[in-house]
Amino acid sequence: MPRIPEHPLSTLKKRHPRLIASDGEMVRVKELVGRLEEAAEIYRRMRREADRIMEERPVRYEIPDGLRLLGVSRTCLRRIYVLGTLFRLEGDLRYKERAVEELKAAASFPDWNPRHFLDTAEMTHAFAIGYDWLYGALSRDEKAMIRDAIVNKGLKPALEVYRRGGWWASCNHNWNQVCNGGIVIGALAIAEEIPDLADEILRYALKSVQIAMGMFNPDGGWAEGPGYWGYATSYNVLMLAALETALGTDFGLSEMPGFSETGYFPIYITGPTGRTFNFADAHDDPPRAPQMFWLARRFNRPIYGWYERSIPKRKPHPLDLIWFDPRQTDPVREGLPLEGYFENVEVVSMRSSWNDSTALFVALKGGDNKANHSHLDLGTFVLDALGHRWAVDLGPDDYNLPGYFGARRWSYYRLRSEGHNVITFDDANQDPTAEAPVIRFESKADLASATVDLSEAYPGFASKVIRTISIPDRRRALIEDLIELKSESTPIWNMHTPADIEIDGRTALLGQGDAALKVEVIEPEKVMLEAREVSVPPPQRPIRGIKKLMIKPVAPTNPLRIKVLLSPGG
Repeated sequence: MPRIPEHPLSTLKKRHPRLIASDGEMVRVKELVGRLEEAAEIYRRMRREADRIMEERPVRYEIPDGLRLLGVSRTCLRRIYVLGTLFRLEGDLRYKERAVEELKAAASFPDWNPRHFLDTAEMTHAFAIGYDWLYGALSRDEKAMIRDAIVNKGLKPALEVYRRGGWWASCNHNWNQVCNGGIVIGALAIAEEIPDLADEILRYALKSVQIAMGMFNPDGGWAEGPGYWGYATSYNVLMLAALETALGTDFGLSEMPGFSETGYFPIYITGPTGRTFNFADAHDDPPRAPQMFWLARRFNRPIYGWYERSIPKRKPHPLDLIWFDPRQTDPVREGLPLEGYFENVEVVSMRSSWNDSTALFVALKGGDNKANHSHLDLGTFVLDALGHRWAVDLGPDDYNLPGYFGARRWSYYRLRSEGHNVITFDDANQDPTAEAPVIRFESKADLASATVDLSEAYPGFASKVIRTISIPDRRRALIEDLIELKSESTPIWNMHTPADIEIDGRTALLGQGDAALKVEVIEPEKVMLEAREVSVPPPQRPIRGIKKLMIKPVAPTNPLRIKVLLSPGG
């Protein structure tokens, strides 16, 4: 484990700017914009965004859901990054003045909502970037205003949490990295003016963040799913980048086991349709992750930069330009295996090709139902083929639903077991404390296969549940379930799909446009197939256009084997 010195600020660079992007880095950015059309396009889009910001009113103190100021903090942060980047590249004082107007508005807030500390951390991050990047153009009063807000609304509330051992300082998920990251950046911004406070903040934060970074061990997977992978790693990288530029060291944090590998995680769980395996509270759009460029450069993994460049961006971040890695590569050139297994989160993905948008792709998870943001979905899977997603995950529901993160969490369809592509018994949930390890993984030229032990998930219904998913010829997917029953309840095989479904005996033909997928029951001999439109009552968000294909064994044997073959093209 990295050892944090008693005085981590001893190597502080006294000049500004010193956070994340040095003046030398900005010279590199100008050269890239003049040389590469891809970088020039990011720059043009950023300028258009800056022009829109100039016409918008500054942020206001608004907590529409009664809990989170987070949307306001993120708006302020985004604006400061855009305006600050343009000011540093062009020197146009209009950008600086508009950024100061934004900071004055947020500095006047009564607080930055420390009860939901993500809000405080992100706003502290915004003020730190504004203070550091605009420093040479700020008046004495402007500097004092920004600095006082960082200290009184960001750092001091954080110090109270650290000193009393508050929960986010000891948790092992995204809250840890976001809160520590934003606060560290804030401390580094004002460190020469208030060194004792900044020094104490860093000692606490750099020890705390190791708890969450330990969850990357050994291979970089992330139990909170791809969405929160993006959030957690963004602040993790921002913190490391700020330490490097301000102190010349990250104290060995970037060398923690698994961190250098984490860029492979989004690569492997993004299918050929461009949609991710969105387990846990995640949507299926791929994460916008400029930190992939930083990781590519830090660990000499150009494939990470390829991923960020390959994701369509409606709104690129300034860090996509600042950290841009122009090296040309792709998974085929890199020789990446077609399968990926992330042992620390028990997630496997398999595919038939890296460079074919119609390729077959299957991803399967075991894991831990106790993981932060988890659903009761051990054994669930998604499937892409022929340019469509056929087996889908429904993603999260509204976080403001009553008890969403509390007593009522397992009452909502999207989070319940029946809302996933898993085996169910009487629509009952899996055990919320269950874990499911991957017990076998194979990757060969003509066969990819993964087996997960789901037995802990069904303690009242079965003594053993083993699921194997394979792509034996890289053209079809085979799902095999072995179930040793210990109750009279009949297991049901479930798959959610946006496709139209036609059932003919033991076979279902799924259709999307001109594409078809044949779902054929190989075992057992006696089954009933049923297709049902999925709907949920309010206040849950409506589910539209999704059907659930269910396979119900008739008079099941014990042990029971369910074999289902999914063949693209019918």
